[in-house]
Amino acid sequence: MLRDYAPLDFQLLKAGAGYAQPTQVVPDRATLEDPALQVMTDLKAITAVIVLSGDALDEAHRRMIQRGVRLLLVVDQDRRVVGVITATDILGEKTMRVIAQRGVRREELLVRDIMSAQSTLEVLDLGAVRTARVGHIVATLKRSGRQHALVVDGDADGGHRVRGLFSATQIARQLGVAIPTSEVARTFSEIEAQLAR
Repeated sequence: MLRDYAPLDFQLLKAGAGYAQPTQVVPDRATLEDPALQVMTDLKAITAVIVLSGDALDEAHRRMIQRGVRLLLVVDQDRRVVGVITATDILGEKTMRVIAQRGVRREELLVRDIMSAQSTLEVLDLGAVRTARVGHIVATLKRSGRQHALVVDGDADGGHRVRGLFSATQIARQLGVAIPTSEVARTFSEIEAQLAR
């Protein structure tokens, strides 16, 4: 049976080889009237960047820098989402407050000390996102005062599955608006002002 199949030749792996990763092709430019899905990071096309709740806070920050993201999904050993952590959480007053309250050094902090727990996360339904425009997402992020919004769809058990996320920074980049600060209220005011020009 195998006589009809010639074996393939092996070769040595070249130094510095990377590996294939899923990619999502997002348009460089978007308008407020474009479908919201055009500016959503779809976790069916892009691998989510994750961290465990027991990982060191500095490890989470390194992972963000390495992957070029400002939000990590915090998962448990079974890869269930137990929260999120953002760059603002890590670098902002939340971390300083925990250090002061507990009298610990920054190096001792874990992701679970700073993350936003699953029970507090508000999410958008994929069904509503499918019919929304980019302008709806900008308005939603502005009203909530957030840099990110998670999008969920249903899983086989009738629960939620995180399907994607919106990032104010990414949307601003696609709208062609520069964001000189991470301060949300100011960011959206600048987006509106620049789009009005």
